[in-house]
Amino acid sequence: MTSRRRSWRSLLLPALLAFAVLIALGSWQIERKAWKENLIASLTARLAAAPEALPAPKTWPDLDRASNEYRRVEFSAEFDYGHEALVYGAASAFRPDVSGPGYWVFTPARLAGGSVLIVNRGFVPEARREARSRRDGDVPGAVEITGALRFGDRGSFTPNDEPDKNLWFARDPAAIAAAKGLGPVAPFYVEQETPVPPGGLPRPGKIVVNLPDNHLQYAITWYGLALVLVVVFVAWAWSSLRDAGDASRAPNP
Repeated sequence: MTSRRRSWRSLLLPALLAFAVLIALGSWQIERKAWKENLIASLTARLAAAPEALPAPKTWPDLDRASNEYRRVEFSAEFDYGHEALVYGAASAFRPDVSGPGYWVFTPARLAGGSVLIVNRGFVPEARREARSRRDGDVPGAVEITGALRFGDRGSFTPNDEPDKNLWFARDPAAIAAAKGLGPVAPFYVEQETPVPPGGLPRPGKIVVNLPDNHLQYAITWYGLALVLVVVFVAWAWSSLRDAGDASRAPNP
């Protein structure tokens, strides 16, 4: 009987630790769910708001990403079509109208005062990669642009850009500007919504908030595993104690 008691009691501490970890993971997912819901609500509100004037160039270095990402703006600028950069892309959760492999056309735009920012003019399929295949979309002179502010998204696993092939894998306005010799540019870029150029390419569009929110499912999974652990351990401990009791009451031969 002593051996059996020691057996389940020796596993009590590891079981309690495992239970605590599972509960902590479930609670963390509940916190993440609240955070994700707040984020979705915030982005939805920003993208539904009327466009504001583009921030003044003198304020660009001090713009806070958390407060300005997805903020809709409108401004007038002249595109520098000869220095466009192609950022590889495919289907986008934020642009449900886009499918298949292709490129985002990032083009420098010069404001009346001379400041330059990069504009993502929209998507082109692989077959229309070459600028000469879509010259109808190169509107001369100043263009009235509406879009949303975005900031660079280069990650740890992003492939290296290939400027010699005019190919980028990250939406990085500073890297594009350096490779193109543009000089200082805004630390953000603009996702163009309008206007749609003649010929329809590049294809601009409004961003749609489509962030996955599976945190409740994850929380239920972790809490469920914690419950299973408790049931299994209690059943096993009870069985061990019962078997030990039966053994102690059995008559000696």
